[in-house]
Amino acid sequence: MMGTGEARRQTAAGWQIRWNEELSQRAYAEGWWRQDTCADALRRIALEDPDRILVIEGDARLSAGVIHDNAARMAQTMLLRFAPGSVVSFMLPNWHEAAVIYMAATLAGMVAHPILPSLRDHDLRFMLADVGSRMIFVPAEFRGHDYAAMLSRVAEQIDNPPETVVVRGDAGVHTPYLRLLEGGDAAAELPSLDADEVRMVMYTSGTTGRPKGVLHTHNSINALIRQIGKHWLVAPGDRFLVPSPISHIGGSIYAFETPLLLGATAILMDQWDAGEAVRIMDDEGCTHMAGATPFLQQLLAAARAAETRLPALKLFICGGASVPPALIREASDYFDNAIVSRVYGSTEVPVSTVGVISCGDVEHAAETDGRPGIATVKIASDGEIRARGPQMMVGYVHVEDEASAFDEEGYYRTGDQGRWVDGDHLVVTGRIKDIIIRNGENIAPKEIEDLLVAHPGIAEVAIVGIPDPRTGERAVAVIVPRDGAAPDVPSISAFLADYGVARFKYPEAVALWEALPKNDAGKVLKQVIRAKLVAT
Repeated sequence: MMGTGEARRQTAAGWQIRWNEELSQRAYAEGWWRQDTCADALRRIALEDPDRILVIEGDARLSAGVIHDNAARMAQTMLLRFAPGSVVSFMLPNWHEAAVIYMAATLAGMVAHPILPSLRDHDLRFMLADVGSRMIFVPAEFRGHDYAAMLSRVAEQIDNPPETVVVRGDAGVHTPYLRLLEGGDAAAELPSLDADEVRMVMYTSGTTGRPKGVLHTHNSINALIRQIGKHWLVAPGDRFLVPSPISHIGGSIYAFETPLLLGATAILMDQWDAGEAVRIMDDEGCTHMAGATPFLQQLLAAARAAETRLPALKLFICGGASVPPALIREASDYFDNAIVSRVYGSTEVPVSTVGVISCGDVEHAAETDGRPGIATVKIASDGEIRARGPQMMVGYVHVEDEASAFDEEGYYRTGDQGRWVDGDHLVVTGRIKDIIIRNGENIAPKEIEDLLVAHPGIAEVAIVGIPDPRTGERAVAVIVPRDGAAPDVPSISAFLADYGVARFKYPEAVALWEALPKNDAGKVLKQVIRAKLVAT
């Protein structure tokens, strides 16, 4: 659906995007959109301060000059093979080479396409063919998986497969990464860039139907970073720890964009280890970190074990999954120099709310998902959260995927339900499709989950509805128990009764599991839980 004032526009590179002239002029007038790009920022820093460290990974420390020169040479190699606007994919862990690849694609006027390393043949084959990728970067091997062999298999099943480039390890029949850096002149002229051109495509998780490719421009991403600079206490010289996958919108912006546009340094972790994260944050003086609930839970436990309060930490942003209020309070109390806050967003409209950054307002930081930043957020009559703003995507790879994604005013329909607290603080109450309807009553699982996570016998909990011939749906609490406990229906019912929770919201059944299935960003995969419960 096209909103009021919106039209379909074809970019110079041939991408079909959504366009609202009035909103775009407003974004330019307010400074969220500009004609300069991240490529301009890289050139400027490489010229003025070439030794400034932008990215750290282990012992590797990449300066602005090194990233620029390597990216510029690689961009020339790409342009010898493909036209501007072509898609360059990378399926890499949080490795420093990804920063060079991302900026090479940008300098060449191509479209970066991050892919989760945890995906396998089926999803990879679909994405590469769907977006028409021309080049893909993969490890030779990572966590015991042979990526080079997987790409050989996948390439045989695609009519026009991308060139495979292998990073770190034996390339075999594929192209070695270092070959793309050979020759070329780092000072050679590269294409001029249009800030309203598509710059990145990132696929959604595809929990309903096939995955959809989300399109972002230079301006939509850069507006997001400028919002972070305004609201998240970022100053030149700050350091972001980045354990979240660079294949997700969160990890990618902290790793690739904040060093160039906000003067920060990104410190990458390719495998999450809370104890190691605490050591790095203390040794490197990390000021910022963002991640889903498990990251904060484990970081807090590891910091306590190491007897450090991470004194350099200024801000922890928690989102991407259900965030228990008790966790925010506990972390805020322990990390006494830091603000800890919930935020809300999506790949389509990243960081729709910026959290609660006011010192001392732990109540709103814990109990709500914060105030909107540069996005305009509304709640529709059915309770659905809808958002639009300068950081909003410009469409999907396939126009037909937009049919039900936007409302008549051009707001993105998130599929989440929410409500306002104290006028301007958003609370996400759950997914519309996750609402359990039992005996005609609507039950928001997140409300009950946020309470049960404080139960002394519960480490993690997810509540899902499964079909019931008598009541319509039955609420099942899938629990990861703590310290050998065995919570059951009577015990959690008594716990909820103490909070004054209406009886119709109590779970009717309990399943004890060793772990909850999650994606790489830490989001609990309720569709997997539901399917397993139904099957058993």
